[in-house]
Amino acid sequence: MTARPGHGPLQGEAGTLPREDASPVPLAWLAMAGLAVVLALSPAYAQEAAPAPVAPSPTAKAVQEALHPQKVPPEPDGYRMDEYRAPTPATLRGAKVIDTDAAAKLWRDKAALFVDVMPRDARPANLPPGTIWRDKKRDDIPGSVWLPNVGYGVLNAQMDGYFRGGLQSVTDGRHAAPLVFYCQTDCWMSWNAAKRALEYGFSNVSWYPGGSDGWTKAGLPLEAAVPRL
Repeated sequence: MTARPGHGPLQGEAGTLPREDASPVPLAWLAMAGLAVVLALSPAYAQEAAPAPVAPSPTAKAVQEALHPQKVPPEPDGYRMDEYRAPTPATLRGAKVIDTDAAAKLWRDKAALFVDVMPRDARPANLPPGTIWRDKKRDDIPGSVWLPNVGYGVLNAQMDGYFRGGLQSVTDGRHAAPLVFYCQTDCWMSWNAAKRALEYGFSNVSWYPGGSDGWTKAGLPLEAAVPRL
């Protein structure tokens, strides 16, 4: 069959589209792709396009905690000597370990003496003259006696005397007086202090590992603490 004028084959002699019929579309796509690459590499564009970080939901956090539970360390034979803010044992030989409900009942019934052993920063001896030193604010369970820095693994003679004297004073020398030692959650200071009180001869010792953190989470009140001198 003879092709009519204007309706010849789509292919030329070389099997390609004739030059005059070539479409500009591929060039347009290349230009758009180049623009996309430039925008993607632009810091301003990347900052605008980057999604905002999403905080894990309470449910996701609970799932992670369930899948990776915090390891409870075993009770050591001696005192904790370092890394005092870390997971604590579930037990303390010779003492009662109490939760927030039990601690709150003792507090409401005024059935025990609460001893806060949260450490306190000492004023550095080499501060330049005229330097103002402000103690870090500490809130603890109302009615507590704050005996700071007595929960370290080793106490010098002065601090050991301070701790012994403080306990003797608040108990009027009654070694059977009920005592509740606490600090913060995951704080070995209170564990050490309660253990040391047992070695001093106090026989009615309770350790409250939840500390002021657990107390606050339960909606219970705190008050500004003043260290006992």
